[in-house]
Amino acid sequence: MLTTLRRIVSGGAMNFGRSGLVSFATVLIMTATLVIIGTLLFLSAILSNTLAAIEDKVDINVYFTTTAAESDILSVQADLKKRPDVSSVSYTSRDQALADFRTRHADDQLTLQALDQLGENPLGASLAIKAIDPTKYAGIVNFLSDGSNISGGSSIIERINYYQNKTVIDRLTAAIQATEKAGIAIVILFALASVIITFATIRLAIYSARDEIAVMRLVGASNMYIRGPFIVAGIIAGIVSALISLALFYPASYYAGKSLSQWLGGFNLFSYYTSHFAYLFLVLVGSGILLGGIASFVAVRRYLRI
Repeated sequence: MLTTLRRIVSGGAMNFGRSGLVSFATVLIMTATLVIIGTLLFLSAILSNTLAAIEDKVDINVYFTTTAAESDILSVQADLKKRPDVSSVSYTSRDQALADFRTRHADDQLTLQALDQLGENPLGASLAIKAIDPTKYAGIVNFLSDGSNISGGSSIIERINYYQNKTVIDRLTAAIQATEKAGIAIVILFALASVIITFATIRLAIYSARDEIAVMRLVGASNMYIRGPFIVAGIIAGIVSALISLALFYPASYYAGKSLSQWLGGFNLFSYYTSHFAYLFLVLVGSGILLGGIASFVAVRRYLRI
């Protein structure tokens, strides 16, 4: 069994080498396909990192009326902290809100003078709420809107800035989904091109080896023994293409990581490449083996009648 397997692998390597220019074309188109797959992996990582960074900055702020008692607000905070969908709740008192407002408008003397003329603090206290997941904010807002669930009652709440932040997250999520769909469509197109090229390679290889195949049939060689080398040749093409793709991503991610890190919010493509090399290797090599192996198998079944 091992001897037969070695002969099949050896025959596949010979078939791959014999095909010459056609094998080169197969490797070239497969490499282009795998490069696109790898680029989508990098793009997905960039978009996920961007979304995570935005989600980390996004929260909902609950602004209370100026007449709300601090004890009632702290009671609301305590009730929110008990919820499993709430990650954190921070309280900003009226005095702290006023101090922050003065700091932000330190260079705007007209605004500060108008504030001093009021003679009282016009700002209410607030709570900044972070959910464990952006999809949980709707439930938290519903909880806050239902006065029966809050010790202080919903009448002390002036407004909640949920919908502005929700729009940002929804738009970014929609952009990511659209990018992923476009990427999948491109991968499918190049995969089809790879399959067509592989079909042509196998067909030419079968035609070139027609005399050897006839001899093997006469001596009683098994179907797998005859078909195996052609399938192995397709798998070799896929592996070679994957290795070339990984090699191309090394310098590309190195230079892009340096120049684009600031634009990507600190996300470094080269760091991602090195830290996720095993993942990239498995995906690209696995995709190459599947692409070359399956295409070769289908082509052999179609063109090599045994």
